Amino acid sequence: MAKDGNPNVTPMMAQFLEIKQDHPDALLFYRMGDFYELFFEDAINAADTLDIALTKRGKHLGKDIPMCGVPVHSAEGYLLTLIRKGHKVAVCEQLESPAEAKKRGSKSVVKRGVVRLVTPGTLTEDSLLNARHHNFLSAICEVRGKVALAWCDLSTGDFFISKCDPAQIFQSLARVSPKELLVSARQLSLVEDISQDLSISTTELADASFDSKSAIDKLSGRYKVATLDGYGNFSKPELGAMGAILDYLELTQHGQIARLKTPVQENVRDTVVIDPATRNNLELTNALNGERDGSLLKVIDRTKTPSGARMLERRLTAPSTNINEIADRLDAVAFFVNATLTATVSDHLKQTPDLERALSRITLERGGPRDLQAILTGLEGAAQIAEFLSEDAQLPDHLSSATRSMTGRDELIDALSEALAEELPLLARDGGFIASGFNAELDEARKLRDEGRSVIAGMQKQYSDTSGISALKIKHNNVLGYFIETPATHAQKMLSEPLSETFIHRQTTANAVRFTTVELSEMETKIHNAKSHALEIELGIFDTLAELVTRHADQISETSYALATVDCAAALAENALRHGWTRPTVDASRAFQIAQGRHPVVEAALHAQGAAQFVPNDCNLSCDTDGAHPIWLLTGPNMAGKSTFLRQNAIIALMAQMGSFVPAASAHIGVIDQLFSRVGAADDLARGRSTFMVEMVETAAILNQAGSNALVILDEIGRGTSTYDGLSIAWASLEHLHEVNDCRALFATHYHELTALPSRFDKMANATVAVREWDGDVVFLHEVKPGAADRSYGVHVARLAGLPEAVINRARDILDKLEKGEQQGAVKTSDLIDGLPLFSAAPTQPTPLQESKVEELLANVMPDALTPREALDLVYKLKDAMPD
Repeated sequence: MAKDGNPNVTPMMAQFLEIKQDHPDALLFYRMGDFYELFFEDAINAADTLDIALTKRGKHLGKDIPMCGVPVHSAEGYLLTLIRKGHKVAVCEQLESPAEAKKRGSKSVVKRGVVRLVTPGTLTEDSLLNARHHNFLSAICEVRGKVALAWCDLSTGDFFISKCDPAQIFQSLARVSPKELLVSARQLSLVEDISQDLSISTTELADASFDSKSAIDKLSGRYKVATLDGYGNFSKPELGAMGAILDYLELTQHGQIARLKTPVQENVRDTVVIDPATRNNLELTNALNGERDGSLLKVIDRTKTPSGARMLERRLTAPSTNINEIADRLDAVAFFVNATLTATVSDHLKQTPDLERALSRITLERGGPRDLQAILTGLEGAAQIAEFLSEDAQLPDHLSSATRSMTGRDELIDALSEALAEELPLLARDGGFIASGFNAELDEARKLRDEGRSVIAGMQKQYSDTSGISALKIKHNNVLGYFIETPATHAQKMLSEPLSETFIHRQTTANAVRFTTVELSEMETKIHNAKSHALEIELGIFDTLAELVTRHADQISETSYALATVDCAAALAENALRHGWTRPTVDASRAFQIAQGRHPVVEAALHAQGAAQFVPNDCNLSCDTDGAHPIWLLTGPNMAGKSTFLRQNAIIALMAQMGSFVPAASAHIGVIDQLFSRVGAADDLARGRSTFMVEMVETAAILNQAGSNALVILDEIGRGTSTYDGLSIAWASLEHLHEVNDCRALFATHYHELTALPSRFDKMANATVAVREWDGDVVFLHEVKPGAADRSYGVHVARLAGLPEAVINRARDILDKLEKGEQQGAVKTSDLIDGLPLFSAAPTQPTPLQESKVEELLANVMPDALTPREALDLVYKLKDAMPD
């Protein structure tokens, strides 16, 4: 009887329901031959998500059973779609062949079981992953107000752990950007809104998974140590978060031991704290539209290897605050800027496959022959790169250490190169991946297999001659094995004596008749045994090689990390050479002096469009010196480039601290430990927050958290409310930055009243973006200079945007009245309405321009005919004709 108590359910459906009962939250991919089938609600959900046909199969409890399916050979594409849409998938495989099942009885169901739970954070296949980005699974644990975050990438084995302030969980998760987050029920409230904002899939685990005591046993057992002291002094929240990850990997991998490197304990103070709003505003890894194009990462990423690309992204999203580490990275970039072998190293890096992910698949027993080849190719390439680098006596320590980690792998290289054939199949079960001459027993089995094929060809000729039927063929399929096939027109001849004594009838089809012989059946047995024996030997060799690779896993990981280090340095050097970037000075001071700085993304876009060159600008926010002005109040019109100037200085600081040369003539950056940005406007309707409310929440976070080593960039604070409210908030915020936060800051505004503040605050200075009016139009010079803007030129920008001319003229009229009213004192609304009727009977036509006296004088002048004396007289006449 089935689990649901229904005696009429089929054995196969009973098996499905029993397995499904253990995985209620996942779509069950139930293997049936060459397809994964889904039933009931799983089928309905999958058909809708994948846009495939929904059919039915039999009945259950008197109702049709919904069903859909996907082919096994193309299942990965469907898996990716389901995972991206937020589903989890339990992969249920056949654990025995139908022949083995029949030994227990003719109606026995093939044994099946879930071999893996596929979730967003546990992917390992190349086709399901982005090679240039990490795929992190994270867990968060809170114990008595203290919080820790652990995260790992199953596809590479990287494993990290960090304490984090409860108020900075948002920042920490934004930095790691995991695909899946593990939480307990009582911790869910900590991250519910955060995971939604960051588009992270959340999985709830039992509280027991986060127990710190059991985590010690799990971790000690995993790394085969008696104590964890050698890896760090872990707090209870850190242990709980790591334990939850191990629990989840055991649950999802169903017995396969996931390879994880020893956990790296990160100190949050070692990296720049960047909140999610700032990451979005600066478009570090994605543009505001969510695409990679238009981001800083897209512009600077010239890495040649997947592991190098992932390292570059980690450095960009978590710039260092460690001066020595930054200096080491800059030394490595400087080496490649000046080295003559950079192009050679880059060419070899291009040929290097993804060692980390190939290793992970092999250790999880999901690898194939091509993963072994990837290991071999990667190790050989690393050895060659190390040889090139070792020839240079000026190699900096950072690269010298990497070079040592890329050598000494000869044993593994020799074993793999001797064993692997030149042409490799994707799957080990397809055979043919071991080189001839490597194993004598395998060569003998292959010889019998291959000679059997030639014997079959000889038998076909023999049977064709005997029967006199030239169209006779010997064929093979999985049902009949080898068989003799003749056209239906020769059927009677084959079925009659004397041929019927030799040829035994097997099957009749619409167009052909199939036969066998005793001799053919015996040969088939020999060939089948030879094929299966050869494959059995190959699979045994594969397991031996995989075990050898696993034993050398740490060495392979070290090599992969070293390759990524070299790749990052060479890629950043290529940027420096192409774009004229310079080495920054980064120290422990509170300096911030950038000469001729540029925005790398905007500059790249201008170059791609063939537009004018980017206008560079200086910025000096240095502190702790006489006459220093660490806060700049930036005014100027819209479209002039204020936001670009704000962003470019923040980006230059981040690039310097990630260890990159920067787009500037020179840069001196005193280490920044926090970066805050409030640029742009957006609402949050899902939480009932207006644009202004979002702005105030972000501003509050800055004013409450920014310390003396922070860099703050604020743009248009207070613009979402009334003029006096907004001005008051902007004024008070600026004062707070100066008096309380005591940080370096760029503050852009259209409230010109604020330009009076630098006369009261000694650490504040005015700066403006220069413009020029020409013939009634405004020309944006994009040049930042000391001083304050006298107006915003909003009407000019409105004209550029295409507002109707009548509206533009009306706006100018109103603006003129307002400005005159300001000069004379407070403007009363009633006076304004009387002086500027807002509802005219009809819009007046613009008054035709009258020809000026200057134009009259110039109308008949022939410049080439004027004598010097006449020209001088004309200048005096024009001066007299100028309007007062």
